[in-house]
Amino acid sequence: MPSLLPRQLLSINVAQASPLTIEGRRIMTAIGKRAVSTLAEPHRIDVKPLGLQGDDQADVTVHGGLSKAVYAYPHEHYDFWQTVRAQASAQAWGEAMPHGMLGENLTLTGLLEGDVYVGDVLQFADCSLAVSEPRRPCYKFQAVMGFKQAVKMMAQSGYCGFYLTVRQAGTISAGESYELIPGPREVSIAELFKTKMHRHID
Repeated sequence: MPSLLPRQLLSINVAQASPLTIEGRRIMTAIGKRAVSTLAEPHRIDVKPLGLQGDDQADVTVHGGLSKAVYAYPHEHYDFWQTVRAQASAQAWGEAMPHGMLGENLTLTGLLEGDVYVGDVLQFADCSLAVSEPRRPCYKFQAVMGFKQAVKMMAQSGYCGFYLTVRQAGTISAGESYELIPGPREVSIAELFKTKMHRHID
């Protein structure tokens, strides 16, 4: 079902790489994104070919490079994750998930995985971003979410978000609306994600 919300950018989130201990192993990661541009404080952020100003990409095999420079996530899914985290851990009850919690650079509304196709373009006022592929959740996502079924829950729900390549560099700010310019429309993010994650769905 398509989103009924307007197409708007709610938050821009970045992080510097920092150490995180997962199951006794210390790794560097920039998954812990925090908002640097919000509806309340809509700062303009530079968008460059390899990503956003101030954002690190510790492991470019999963997030980074030209094809995965920016990661966008639909805010419509936040209630789902709030609920499943609360059910998995009593400590999560009452804790509102901040934008960037899913590791995304752009928290947006109005565009769900089934409505967006590889090659579609998100046209903002001063930059354009082309949809490249779905996000594949990993152990770092699971660690940040705080419960062991997080990867499986993303696989089953299809709430994966999508990576973007920078078609036109420029600047971007929370509060902006964007236009979806259709590409070839051969495969949707939802379809491609289901194919990639089939072993986690059953």
